[in-house]
Amino acid sequence: PADLPLWNFTHDAPPDGELFDGETIAIAGETLRVLHTPGHAPGAVCVYAPGLGAVFTGDTLFNGGPGATGRSFSDHDTLVSSIRAKLFKLPDDTVVKTGHGDDTTIGAEKERLGTE
Repeated sequence: PADLPLWNFTHDAPPDGELFDGETIAIAGETLRVLHTPGHAPGAVCVYAPGLGAVFTGDTLFNGGPGATGRSFSDHDTLVSSIRAKLFKLPDDTVVKTGHGDDTTIGAEKERLGTE
């Protein structure tokens, strides 16, 4: 819902639906959990796949630190807070599948960014 104004800039039709923090989605025998991680965009989400030991972070978390915040609707401090509050609660060996660049792990990114 928070990204609807951004959606409307580039799409003529409304979105098919909304994703909510904590929502689970069953796909191909896997259960995915939606994590609301604002910062890159107000309604940004990451998708955690515990059965795969992976989280799909898009532009929220990259190998080497926080993701992209160079847009007018982005906020670095909010992004870092989201990473610490949501992603750093996942197991350290969780593989981070980023939107750009190489994979990393939650543990490696905790070391780089710190947990406080």
